[in-house]
Amino acid sequence: MANKFMKNPIQNIAIWIISIIAIVPILLIVINAFKSAPEASSMNFNLPSELRFGNFSTVIEKGKLVHSFLNSITYSSLSSLFCILFSAMAAYVLSRNKTRFNRFIYFFMIMGIALPVNYFTLIDVMKWTELINTKAGIIVLYMVTQIPFSVFILYGFIGGVPKELDEAGVIDGCGPKRLFFSVIFPMLQPAAVTVFILSFLNTWNEFLLPLYYLNSANKWPMTLAVYNFFGQFQQSWNLVSADIILTILPVIIIYLLGQRFIISGMTSGSVKG
Repeated sequence: MANKFMKNPIQNIAIWIISIIAIVPILLIVINAFKSAPEASSMNFNLPSELRFGNFSTVIEKGKLVHSFLNSITYSSLSSLFCILFSAMAAYVLSRNKTRFNRFIYFFMIMGIALPVNYFTLIDVMKWTELINTKAGIIVLYMVTQIPFSVFILYGFIGGVPKELDEAGVIDGCGPKRLFFSVIFPMLQPAAVTVFILSFLNTWNEFLLPLYYLNSANKWPMTLAVYNFFGQFQQSWNLVSADIILTILPVIIIYLLGQRFIISGMTSGSVKG
């Protein structure tokens, strides 16, 4: 370990600095979440005189976080599952049939990783399809915004799956659907879990899409619930901090549980692609 540090001292120092910069705001939020309102008014790093766990129960009750939490779970889970399904099917077809047209379609799809969303034009599309201010509509939006990166990951991973498996499945009498779901899709587990976790994290943290396309507070996810709570209790930094912790806690848990799959899936996808 010492030799590695000496070989790349600048790189290691830079990583430590970036890590500290990322951790400091989180530490500030955690400390102030357990303070009283007067103690948290200055938002400093002083430890609380008394740990006030009641801040979290207050936030859950006044911020209506249980309902918004269920909304976020529904939106993130369903959109991520649909994203895996459609992205895997598209990536399989494009990877196995590398014609010029399919190559164009692939690059056209992954352009969505970098291109921004035109929110105002999308409003007209959502009105025309009658999906605006609906739970189904926001799930569809979450799904399609995550498909480009998901196709990119899965396309590279499928490129490393031997074509002999396809041939063996066809010889055994598999049709196209059975071949994909019974033979190919189980082979995509590391990449599929990676896609699910990354899609879940991104949709859970999404703010602009529900802000523009969900007008009803009963349909808001936790990100908008935090925004609304901050507007009502912007002077109570202890409650705001507790609200933020409750919002990011599920994301941290999901990330820690799936970290191994994310690393293996991203590495395999990028190398095989």
